Amino acid sequence: MSRPTLYLAVSLDVEEEGLFGGQYARRGFSTVNTGSLGRLDPLCERGVRPTLFCAHSVLADEPSRRVLAGLRDRHGAEIGAHLHHWNTPPLTLDGPGADAALADNASSVPAAAVPDLLMAAKLEKLMAAGQEFQSAPLTSFRMGRWDLHRNHWPLLAQAGIKVDASVRPLHCGATPHAGPDHFDAPCNPYWVTVGPKRIFEVPLSVTPLLQPLPGLLRRTAPGLRPGFKNWGALSLLPVYHPLWAMQAVTRLFVARGGRVLSLTWHSSEMMPGGAPHLPDASAVDTLMKKILAWTDWLSSRWEVRSLTMDQLREVLGPQAPESAAQLRQCSGAKCGDWAYPPQEAP
Repeated sequence: MSRPTLYLAVSLDVEEEGLFGGQYARRGFSTVNTGSLGRLDPLCERGVRPTLFCAHSVLADEPSRRVLAGLRDRHGAEIGAHLHHWNTPPLTLDGPGADAALADNASSVPAAAVPDLLMAAKLEKLMAAGQEFQSAPLTSFRMGRWDLHRNHWPLLAQAGIKVDASVRPLHCGATPHAGPDHFDAPCNPYWVTVGPKRIFEVPLSVTPLLQPLPGLLRRTAPGLRPGFKNWGALSLLPVYHPLWAMQAVTRLFVARGGRVLSLTWHSSEMMPGGAPHLPDASAVDTLMKKILAWTDWLSSRWEVRSLTMDQLREVLGPQAPESAAQLRQCSGAKCGDWAYPPQEAP
C-alpha cells in the first residue's frame, strides 16, 4: 500500500542575536550567528529544502550574505524576507535626527503601533536589500514576532509578496497591541485575496490537545482565547518541545487533516550562547539531533516532500481555498487578522 503524502516546510528566522530577553535592539546588534547555519547541512543532505526568512540586519551584512548564498547554491534554500520593524530602516518618517533620538533598545515593539506609511517604508527597504542580494525579488515573507495584523495584508501585496508564513493558528493577543488574532486560522495553506492580488498563506503547524476545545472557547469563554496557546495547544516548534511531544503533535495534526507540516526555529538558536535557552554547544547539538531524529521518524511513516515556501505555492496553490467565504466554511468562525478583508461567519 502506498503511504500518505505529507509536505514539509522547514523555515528559519535568520536574524541578529540579542532576542528572547525582553529587549529589541534598534542599533548595535550582531549577526555573527549566521556563521552557524552550516549546521543545517546534515538536514539538507536528507532532502530538506529550507526557507531562510532574513531580517534586514542579515541582508545588509556581507559575511551573512556569503553564508546565505552558500546554502542557496548548495542546497536549494529559498531566501525570504523577515521584517524586524523595530530596527529596519527607516526607524521613523521624520528623518535621521528623529531616528538618532530613539533609544538603542526598546522593551516593547507592537507592530500595531507602527503607522502603515512607516511600515510600508520599512518593507520597501527590506525588499530592496533582498533584491540587491538576490538579483531577483524576494517573494516569501514572515513578520517578526508573528505580529501580522489585517491592515498589513495590503502592504505585503504592494511589496510583491506571494507567500506569507506569519500566521499562528489558535493564537491571539488580549488586545491588538498585545498581538494579532489568528485564533481561527485554518491549519492547512490557503489564499488571502487582497484586491486583484493573492497571497498564499502557510500557517505554522498548531493543533489543540483536545479537538473540541477551540469551539468550546468560542461559544462559552472567548476571553480565554489569549492564554489558550499556553495550556490547550501544541505547536511544531522544536526548541520548546522534546522529541516525543513533536511526534505527538505530528500524529494529532495529521489525524485531524493537516497536510503541510510547518517547522521553524531561529538562526541564533544554532549558535552556542546565541539565545539564553541554548547556552552552549551541547545544547545546540541536542536541538539539531532532535530535529534530525524527528525528520527520520517522519520519513519512516509517511511519504514526505520537503519544499520551500514558494515551491509549496506552486504545488498546492491550485488546491487551496481561494476566498473568505470558503475560509469561513473551513473554520466555522471569524477571519480575524489571518485574512483580508475581515468577514464574520454567518
